[in-house]
Amino acid sequence: RNEARRKLLCSATSEVSTNFATVKAGIMDEAPVLLKRHRMPSFDLFSHPADFTPVCTTEMSGFALEQNFFDEHKTQLIGLSIDSIHAHIAWVNNVKKNSGVLFEFPIIADIDMNVSKKYGMLQPGESETAAVRAVFFIDPKGTIRLIMYYPLNVGRNMDEIKRALVALQTADEHSVAMPLDWRPGDKVIVPPPKTVADMQERETSDYEMQDFYLAKKSI
Repeated sequence: RNEARRKLLCSATSEVSTNFATVKAGIMDEAPVLLKRHRMPSFDLFSHPADFTPVCTTEMSGFALEQNFFDEHKTQLIGLSIDSIHAHIAWVNNVKKNSGVLFEFPIIADIDMNVSKKYGMLQPGESETAAVRAVFFIDPKGTIRLIMYYPLNVGRNMDEIKRALVALQTADEHSVAMPLDWRPGDKVIVPPPKTVADMQERETSDYEMQDFYLAKKSI
């Protein structure tokens, strides 16, 4: 069952584009947004339960305020809710009018719940018509690398979303792993040795050694 779910999540990355619509500066772009053709190599796809709701407004505003951070890390933000395009437009303009914050990232109008169902955004026991607060980290190869779920009544942690993105990108760039609570500038974990010779070589390295299988280095 878990394997089937994993395959569904992975396959959805190539199909999700069929239902995309964007809101940019309060104006709806009717042309579909294709993941593989967008300007950013990586994607942060996140769902929210509904437009014109308080927790969602704080979250979407939080993503909007961090737009420069995601741009710097070459990651395209893409929002989603089971609302109409017209609701998205009205909400974007309402938030801009009341707070001065503009959502400049695309928002999927998933009114038929096509994308939400493929990505597992509808959770049993929560709601049959409102997506939970999910976050999907999609890498340049179109692979879902990390999924976060929050219930309807708990807002996301933006610091952790940013930390996780940087950790994934840093791990890929340097072929390392990240320890508990890793932050940029902290030491990273090097892959464990695969041969006795590798182990012996490690013992004379400048790594911070806890044991032969757990060693850290600075990058």
